[in-house]
Amino acid sequence: MEKSAQSVRKKSEPKILVVDDRADNLISIEAILEQDKYSIVKANSGKAALKILLNDHDFSLILMDVQMPELSGYETATIIYERDKLRNIPIIFITAHSYDEDFIFKGYRMGGVDYIYKPIKPELLRAKVAVFVELYSKNQQLILQEITLRAANEFLQKQIEERKKSEERIKLLNEQLIANNESLKQMNEELDQFAYMASHDLQEPLRKIQVFSDKILKNNNFDPDSEKYFGKIINSSKRMQHLINNLLDFSRHTVSSNDFKKTPLNDLVRSALTELEVEIEKSNATINYGELPVVSAVPGLMQQLFYNLFSNAIKFRKPSEDLVIDVKAERMSPVDLSKFTKYSTTKNFYKITVRDNGIGFDDKYAEDIFRVFKRLHSYHEFEGTGVGLSICKKIVEKHNGFIRAESKIDEGSTFIIGLPEINSIN
Repeated sequence: MEKSAQSVRKKSEPKILVVDDRADNLISIEAILEQDKYSIVKANSGKAALKILLNDHDFSLILMDVQMPELSGYETATIIYERDKLRNIPIIFITAHSYDEDFIFKGYRMGGVDYIYKPIKPELLRAKVAVFVELYSKNQQLILQEITLRAANEFLQKQIEERKKSEERIKLLNEQLIANNESLKQMNEELDQFAYMASHDLQEPLRKIQVFSDKILKNNNFDPDSEKYFGKIINSSKRMQHLINNLLDFSRHTVSSNDFKKTPLNDLVRSALTELEVEIEKSNATINYGELPVVSAVPGLMQQLFYNLFSNAIKFRKPSEDLVIDVKAERMSPVDLSKFTKYSTTKNFYKITVRDNGIGFDDKYAEDIFRVFKRLHSYHEFEGTGVGLSICKKIVEKHNGFIRAESKIDEGSTFIIGLPEINSIN
């Protein structure tokens, strides 16, 4: 344990290489410096010093005698500084002679940092060694910091290059997305136009089927079965006509920014109720609504939205209970909005709810009911084509809003509509 502690202590102490061909000088210098906790390594010649430095180069300072046989201190210093790993180790030359200035300058030119003259003054030696060891230590710290900074700079450079590449990729993806959106928009417009034209062209032959079937049925005496079959033909034709009309409604909902007006929703609700006056009386329905907001809307489409929702509630009412529809509105913050839609926005929305006490439906179909031609009931149970709620969804999306449904079987349904406030519309 004591040997291990000593090893750690030795490793953390500054190392000094002392080079002198006389053993008494080596011992003398070691004795002077040992009280300052230096780790002293001794070499008795220039060659011995070079041999040590081949494998061990973490010295803080070299004390080198100038006059040595075979290799002088200057010659040894020249060889030492030829190696990159040793070039930063300071060398103090030790000499017993007072040379002229040219000779002293030669030592500095070889890489020496100072001179100490014999006989050595202990305090002077200790002071100079302390200064140069400290300078070497600071220099090493600066080198390490430079290496760290270079590594950090390289890392940052790579990060910048990666970010530039990512930004270029994102830019390219955005351009592709814009192009795809334009293409999709054009395809949708063409599809709407095709659906409109196809539905319109189907009207004429369908009307002929209805007219001629009706004439044949009125102008001829048929047996009961034939009358029944002709009745089925006429009813099926009417149903198909209704389906085509709904398809036309769905396909023609194309709007421009000029179509939007500042519109009080109360006026649209009243207009929708007027259109449904007969159905409301037949079903003994009650529609309650308070103060509704003013929004930027295409009036005709927004009225169609309320008409379809009210008509849907009337159709799916309970036969044993009077229908009640409640229409309410409140403001929504962006935080509240996140509960109903996955898209983040800074806009403020109005939340309009249309709640009824009808037969309801299984909540797992809450998204399916907005699909075109999706029906949860057979035609014999409830008439309809399954387009009405799809039109509602399309209308709301044209107004940069959303529509959701919540329901339970036998507990009624609630339709939640989100429409942006006027001052939140770009």
